[in-house]
Amino acid sequence: MICPVCDQEKIGERLEVTDHFLSLEKFELVKCACCGMVYTDNPPSPAEIGKYYDSEGYLSHNDNATGPISVIYREARKFMLARKRKAIEKLSGLKSGYLLDIGCGTGHFLEEMSKYGWNVEGVEINEFARKQAALLTSANILDPLELTGLPSNSFDVITLWHVLEHFHDPRNYMEEIGRLLKPKGICVVALPNIHSFDAIHYGDFWAAYDVPRHLWHFSPSTFEKFAAKYGFSIFKIKPLPLDTLFISMMSEKHKKSRLPMLKGIFIGTWFQLKSIADIKRTSSLIYFLRHKIEE
Repeated sequence: MICPVCDQEKIGERLEVTDHFLSLEKFELVKCACCGMVYTDNPPSPAEIGKYYDSEGYLSHNDNATGPISVIYREARKFMLARKRKAIEKLSGLKSGYLLDIGCGTGHFLEEMSKYGWNVEGVEINEFARKQAALLTSANILDPLELTGLPSNSFDVITLWHVLEHFHDPRNYMEEIGRLLKPKGICVVALPNIHSFDAIHYGDFWAAYDVPRHLWHFSPSTFEKFAAKYGFSIFKIKPLPLDTLFISMMSEKHKKSRLPMLKGIFIGTWFQLKSIADIKRTSSLIYFLRHKIEE
């Protein structure tokens, strides 16, 4: 694996992390000695990675999962959809336009934007989720291989909600986003934050490491460098506060704690309160990007 930020192979610190979610296999994270980017070393190939998503508990691909954490996830998603839409409308200055959601899952964000007058399209690698999104939204839902067929400068907004960290080829996606986005358009990227309070607290048990599904582990500083490399600047960062609670609950579950939901809510609330003074220590962050030429 080559560092996606500085294209170097100089490896510094290493950390062994377990796939607590599914396989219980161990994977090694490495830190680039040049720029500090952290990434999963020697991950499964694109042909092999699918089996690590093959679980009813993988919630973004399954709207029928049961259990208390699944219910909480879906209720939190409903709450956040309107907040995401309003943030995009405010920071783009648009009440409607053309939006592409890369990694759209089963299409709930597309449905929210479509209800409020946006013309939407989606990209999703999972065939089942792609079909569900098409049924829910009646929108054009593409396989990632079809992305290059879309016309240049055709979208006002491109969103990636917790998907960039999954891509084997994030460089190609960023180049395509740069091509597809209108000159005054914005790109919205949500990512886990490896420098968050909860990441440091939970260590190997931090649910947002999510190896081997997560290949790239960004901090605010490494993502800023990564975005700049492809001609983007970050003009706004917003926290995803409910992610702190959800990730803390999942981390407690990985630890096999007693009453993981209650303990996760308690600890996650404490971390969220601490991060009010420094949002760059929040569990997940939303980065709002625009072409540098528009600054």
